[in-house]
Amino acid sequence: MKKILIATKLDDIARNLFKEKGRYIVVQDDKADILTLAKAHPDTFGLIVRSEKVTQGVIDGLPSLKVIVRAGAGYNTIDTTYARKKGVDVMNTPGANANAVAEEVLALMLADARHLIKADPSVRAGKWEKKQFTGREISGKTIGIVGLGYIGRLVATRLSGFGVKIFGYDPMITEERAHEMDVELLDLPDLFAQCDYVTLHLPENEATKGMINGSLFSDMKAGATVINCARAGILVEDDLRLVRQEKGIRFLNDVYAKDEAGLKSVADIADIMLPHLGASTVEANENASRRAAIQLIEFVEKGISTHIVNRDIPEGLDETFADLAYMLMRLCRGVVGKQHKLKLIETSFYGTLKPFSDWLVIPIVAALSRGFDRSLDFRAAREYLRKQGIDYNTRDVDEDKGYENSTTIDLTAHIGAEELRVASVRGTITEGILMVSRINDFQKLYFEPRGHTVCFTYEDRPGILGLIAAALAQEKINIDDVRNPHDSKGNESIAILKVNQPVSDEVIEKIGKDIKAGMGFYSEL
Repeated sequence: MKKILIATKLDDIARNLFKEKGRYIVVQDDKADILTLAKAHPDTFGLIVRSEKVTQGVIDGLPSLKVIVRAGAGYNTIDTTYARKKGVDVMNTPGANANAVAEEVLALMLADARHLIKADPSVRAGKWEKKQFTGREISGKTIGIVGLGYIGRLVATRLSGFGVKIFGYDPMITEERAHEMDVELLDLPDLFAQCDYVTLHLPENEATKGMINGSLFSDMKAGATVINCARAGILVEDDLRLVRQEKGIRFLNDVYAKDEAGLKSVADIADIMLPHLGASTVEANENASRRAAIQLIEFVEKGISTHIVNRDIPEGLDETFADLAYMLMRLCRGVVGKQHKLKLIETSFYGTLKPFSDWLVIPIVAALSRGFDRSLDFRAAREYLRKQGIDYNTRDVDEDKGYENSTTIDLTAHIGAEELRVASVRGTITEGILMVSRINDFQKLYFEPRGHTVCFTYEDRPGILGLIAAALAQEKINIDDVRNPHDSKGNESIAILKVNQPVSDEVIEKIGKDIKAGMGFYSEL
């Protein structure tokens, strides 16, 4: 049992997901100081926070800590460098709050353009100041989005119905991708010079701190608007203060150096100030809570480490492909025979997966053995295999075969003293769904490797599928889906059945004997 400490106010979905697994002890407390909580729960394995500061003291107070999850995108409140020194991985949940922040940007633009915040108390006071509150329309304006990540892309999408021209700045985005979003890329000075509104969506780090400064503000149009719902440190307040007086630049702000009560340094230059409400929606809280729990569970149980921010993990690895590698390994282990000792694992990663071959070994080893500490990196995964006496080889691939973004796993296992058995599976992602395309010589399977799965191979002859179905029915097991093709030579068939509940080894063994199966197993994928 691993202890999970949720030291923040978070939707109950996270706690419930951990409890459903039955492998976690969950402590949730959003009232006590995080350092006090750390000292009270030194056996904590996983820590979930939102904006709480995770300092060296907090990390030192949790000697069993292996992973910190920030339920949100920004992680500048966590000492990631010290966490790394202590062997603690830090994860974030990018995109979980994205829609909430994107909608807040539009809310700020509209509220400011139409003077909604000042007009409301005026009317409540019995006044009728229509001329004073004459506003502006957003339609026809030019909008600059600095940072086209999860939030920036959603801002562009939400603005698409307003009849605006959208410019963007993001060195990581290609012209083709920007065109798909109806965004024209500009360098940063040109974007600030041409736009009526500039909205900031950058992380705060060494490269971006103070990036939005006087050299950019000085070229802005008179009366243009800057919106910061990202991080306070990316913008130089004093530079904006000087140019604002000259050009009447408007400033709409939701972020500060410290998320706490007290006077704010931008009070004299901000036309609208909010108490960091970007992610403060019911939906965003639920999304962040769910994502934090799922990512931590998959990190522990499958070794999926895509969103770790303080490891040298390459950008661009879609976590679903790590999930695919995990599922393919589970499946291939069943095909080769769970009882047989493995000799060799061989993998092939095609298309855009090839650069990530080292990191994909982590979910593969996690699927092979729960004894592997999934908080470690790919080097530790390789070392784990070596100690188990299992060789590992990543093969060079022939891209001309056309296996776009596919993964192939081959296992060689000992059967007896001298005989070896080889099993091979291939899969990919289709429209976001995991798909197994091949098992050994059985091609074009196209089934999703999830849930309770029963698999048999047998000499091709009529009536066998009916015998399998009848045996499962006798155990009150329903069949949800079936794949039953022949191999390329037409001599053997494979029956892959998705069922509604676990199937015991005794039932698998009995069916195998009745149909004279070459191979049979059950696995929960």
